[in-house]
Amino acid sequence: MTAAAMARDLSGQSVLVTGAGRGLGRAVAEKLAILGAAVGLIDIDAAGCQGTAEAVRRSGGTALAYTADVADRSAFAGAAAQFAAERGRIDAIVNNAMLLRYEPIGEVTEAVLDRMLAIGIKGAVWGAQLLLEHMDPERGGALINMASPVAERGYPNTAIYSLVKGALVTLTRTLAAELGPRRVRVNAVAPGSVPTPGAVGLNDPKEYERRARTIPLRRLGREEDNAEAVAFLLSPAASFVNGEILHVDGGIAAAG
Repeated sequence: MTAAAMARDLSGQSVLVTGAGRGLGRAVAEKLAILGAAVGLIDIDAAGCQGTAEAVRRSGGTALAYTADVADRSAFAGAAAQFAAERGRIDAIVNNAMLLRYEPIGEVTEAVLDRMLAIGIKGAVWGAQLLLEHMDPERGGALINMASPVAERGYPNTAIYSLVKGALVTLTRTLAAELGPRRVRVNAVAPGSVPTPGAVGLNDPKEYERRARTIPLRRLGREEDNAEAVAFLLSPAASFVNGEILHVDGGIAAAG
């Protein structure tokens, strides 16, 4: 194996990915499996989660699927414990699960607010706790949170989504400082505009055309772009990367 291949090799890692039933989560799980990781998949959508697991297995990878709501600590903990029991430990958790919803602030209901905060913020906190519980203290571990450029830029009708992503940026940096001494690296990936199945229904196609024109690289993001970034942050090549927010947005955050 070449040095470049070794730097990307995830063989032996056991990685839990939340929101893995479709979109970015599915792409991340498939990429990590291709690079050798055994992936545990969590999603509230049982069919989607099983679909991802089957796709990974067809490609020769190892995948275990669990139906659970990450906002429910007991359910999340149960899935993590099963995966750890199967694999012996958990080396990394990718906190990807999120309820994606855009609406004017005056129309936000208490139920929607509670649900978005519960999945996006509470779920990420539970993920950090469960990694500490199931990792090998000698090997250490890695935590990836899914942030967004909306944490740094103002976009109409995204107040709650931006609130969650901003909190995840803060959580990432805080935990990087707190958990570094315990051999845990904490980073975030901030994808730009990606027409995933969950996002497409929220935007008019012309909106995606407009966004592509405003991105410095003049194209929308792909699920693969984000998956590659996550894989890098979990790889030996990123062994000294901690507390970073890796923007995978074609330069939109830099453009301001």
